[in-house]
Amino acid sequence: MYLSFFGLNEKPFAITPDPRYLYRSERHAEALAHLLYGIKDAGGFVQLTGEVGTGKTTIVRSLLSQTPKNTEIALILNPRMTPPEFLLTICEELGIGVPEHSARSLKDLVDILSRHLLRAHATGRRVVLVVDEAQNLPPAVLEQVRLLTNLETNTQKLLQIILIGQPELRELLSRNELRQLAQRITGRYHLCPLSKDETAAYVRHRLRVAGATTDIFHPPALAEVHRLSRGVPRVINVICDRALLGSYTMDRHRVTGGLVRLAASEVFGRRVTPYWWPWAASAGTLLALGLAVGTLWTRPGHGFPLTWHARHSAVASSMRLASASRSAPMVPAVPPPPP
Repeated sequence: MYLSFFGLNEKPFAITPDPRYLYRSERHAEALAHLLYGIKDAGGFVQLTGEVGTGKTTIVRSLLSQTPKNTEIALILNPRMTPPEFLLTICEELGIGVPEHSARSLKDLVDILSRHLLRAHATGRRVVLVVDEAQNLPPAVLEQVRLLTNLETNTQKLLQIILIGQPELRELLSRNELRQLAQRITGRYHLCPLSKDETAAYVRHRLRVAGATTDIFHPPALAEVHRLSRGVPRVINVICDRALLGSYTMDRHRVTGGLVRLAASEVFGRRVTPYWWPWAASAGTLLALGLAVGTLWTRPGHGFPLTWHARHSAVASSMRLASASRSAPMVPAVPPPPP
């Protein structure tokens, strides 16, 4: 809807994991390097964790586009399955034919997979298993994953395994009953949210990839995007997409901080206030209270101090008025469109 208005070729803030839009922040570059290391050099496991929406799946897609030609990858996106289903899925991903009578036999499936891995090793090919959302692996499947690392020659593991998941994966692998698996993890990396500067660079990067030739977001708007999203790329995408739509409906070619707050209010389903609002509200309350006490301290027209009871009633009344004004709903101010 707003593409031609901003001179864009495509939507810059879609939440699909398109590798073209991967922003190589220092954290994301290191995470991708860890995965490439797991494919080329590591034995055993490589573990990548990160909060929801930090870009793990996008990194996986980028990894798949950079794998060497002599590499076979089995990608499992939903690991909630039984051990036979897990092994069968690996075989299907690698294009290994499985007889129907062997589809439910763990021994047959392991033997079939082992023969394929030995053939791949003999021809100089590497086989990598990538498990996304690995925090959902059932204990029985995790044990089967550990057993797969026993498939090896005298000098090399036949199967490299990359586990990608949310922080719960680290807690899962720290259990005492899974210590044998945890000891085989040769590389660990945790993906953190973007910093303020990285958030601004991330937004500009995605806009450039989509075809933007000018800065569409004001610097204060980028600061608000970081504050409200806390640097989580998926939330950044949703807020920025809604802000572009709002700017288009208001016929504005630059997105302001006020528009970002309005967009975030729609995304979160609650009122979003400026960063300075709590301090302004507190200062206003104290000022109103001070003026009220100063005005009511003396009886009008006489100059004699009020009694203690009267002063107490006046101060309490002033505090109620200030509290009511502070709790009143506030609609973020958006500057009017230029003439």
